[in-house]
Amino acid sequence: GNDADGTVELFDPATETFTDGGTLLTPRAGPTLTLLQDGRVLIAGGYTDGPPMTTAEIYDPVTGTSALTGDLREARYGHSASLLPDGRVLIVGGMAPGPDYNEALASAELYDPATGTSAPTGSMVTERAGARSVTLGDGRVLVAGGSNVDGDPRTIELYDPTSSTFTVAGDLAPAQT
Repeated sequence: GNDADGTVELFDPATETFTDGGTLLTPRAGPTLTLLQDGRVLIAGGYTDGPPMTTAEIYDPVTGTSALTGDLREARYGHSASLLPDGRVLIVGGMAPGPDYNEALASAELYDPATGTSAPTGSMVTERAGARSVTLGDGRVLVAGGSNVDGDPRTIELYDPTSSTFTVAGDLAPAQT
C-alpha cells in the first residue's frame, strides 16, 4: 500500500501544538528533510507507490508552499542528509531501485540550494541504508549505523568536504544485552 503522505504539519514547541502547513507537490515516504540556512526545508528522494525517486522539492514554512528543485543524481529512500557549513547538503546511502528496492547504496552526492543542483562526491566505504549522519563542529560529517545485505555495519565513517572523501574512523560499540 501507499504510505506516502503529502501533508505538512508545523509544530510549535511554545504551545506544543501542530498546525496545517500545506501540502507537498509530491507525496513521499522515506525522504530526508534538511533545514537549510535560509529557513526553507529540502525534501529529497523517498518513494510513493513504486521505486525510489530522484525528485526533490523545497518547502517554505513562511508561505506554506513547496517548489520543485533539481533532481538527485541517484534515486534513493532511507538515506541520510546533513547540512554542511557552506550551505550544501550531503546526501548519503539509502536504498536504490532494483527488483525488491532493497539494494543499499554507498554513493553520496552534494545538493547546492544556491543552484538547485546535485553533484557527485566520494562514496562511503560501506553500503548503508537507514544510517544516521551528523555534521561535526569542524565541518566533517559522521555517518554511523544502518543496514545492508551483510547485516548491520559496525563501522563509523567520516566525510571530509575539503577532500570529498569518506574514511573509516572506528567501530560502534557492541550492543549491550
